[in-house]
Amino acid sequence: MKMLFLVRHAKSDWPANTSDFDRPLSERGHRDALKMAEFLKSKNIEIDTFVSSPAKRAMTTCRYFAEVFENKNIREVAHLYNASPTEFLETIENLDSQIENLALFSHNNGITYFANSLTNENIMHMPTCAVVGFKINAETWQNFLKAEKEFLFFHTPKEI
Repeated sequence: MKMLFLVRHAKSDWPANTSDFDRPLSERGHRDALKMAEFLKSKNIEIDTFVSSPAKRAMTTCRYFAEVFENKNIREVAHLYNASPTEFLETIENLDSQIENLALFSHNNGITYFANSLTNENIMHMPTCAVVGFKINAETWQNFLKAEKEFLFFHTPKEI
């Protein structure tokens, strides 16, 4: 049994002369990232591996979660920046089978599309720092595509 948590990066800023890739978190983004990580930890959720887009806003969000979960096992995956559902799938299927509880950090629209491909819950839009949780009935990540997936929750910073 595996657990997958999809996390959209927290609210970002867009200072002048800054590329999309290098956008930092806004003040609200910093607060929300910490708040969401602490909320999940308070629900006794465990995360042993963090996989993130290398974009600044995604990595910063990921680092907040890693700090709260006291686990610095962070991996950058270049193609999670503006990833398609296929690229999410490829990332997951290439993970080590010993990883049990995975948090994956990326961007819209791809992360919302991917979340919806895993459930019938109809998640219309993942706002910034939203988290969707799934239980995956598989022994290895290589079996992810065919595995039964159970929707667990969809949380946003505004609701907690």
